[in-house]
Amino acid sequence: MTEQNLATLYSFRRCPYAMRARLAIAQSGIQCELREVVLKDKPQQLIELSPKATVPVLLTADDKLIDESIDIAFWALAQHDPDNWYQSLTSEQHEQMLALIENNDGEFKYFLDRYKYADRYPEQDERFYREQGEKTLTRLEQLLTEHDCLLRDSWTLADIALLPFIRQFAFVDKDWFDSAPYPRVRAWLEAFLESDLFRTVMKKYPQWQEGDEPVVFP
Repeated sequence: MTEQNLATLYSFRRCPYAMRARLAIAQSGIQCELREVVLKDKPQQLIELSPKATVPVLLTADDKLIDESIDIAFWALAQHDPDNWYQSLTSEQHEQMLALIENNDGEFKYFLDRYKYADRYPEQDERFYREQGEKTLTRLEQLLTEHDCLLRDSWTLADIALLPFIRQFAFVDKDWFDSAPYPRVRAWLEAFLESDLFRTVMKKYPQWQEGDEPVVFP
């Protein structure tokens, strides 16, 4: 722990899971010590904390380990949720949110990885993988006809949990995405990319090394 007795977050700037965790922590206003990880050179402390050694990993001030991004988000927003991203959801909205996250982290992420790195998965071509991912975009486009965001007209954790992954999908082939038949998804993503919150969590930090001065986030 730091002298301030903060939680410690192991993160990687571009990882959508780590982005999800940072977004929730920044929104909550809780400060933590950020340790930026280079995935090809993971610190021993991370490996010892969590055997799977994937980011994000959070060690709370009372030494509780949380190594799933959505659980880190739940942890942060359970403590402070100023815009009611999570605590004000109805039971129906909560179930809808969990279903959206399950699809995102399962089927959508599976095809996103193959679309982004199609040369590593020659079983199908890039277009096939993109079309599988589009099934999720189609569902989101439909949801966004009802509200400006997925569950209501303002963000909830459902939006923040998915947007880092939609961002990644969009930028695989931005020209295609900009002309694809998902105008509401594009507007939803653009609002996210232009937000102060996104800029806050995407600030660049050097690789953390043992003995470095603590970096307080946000």
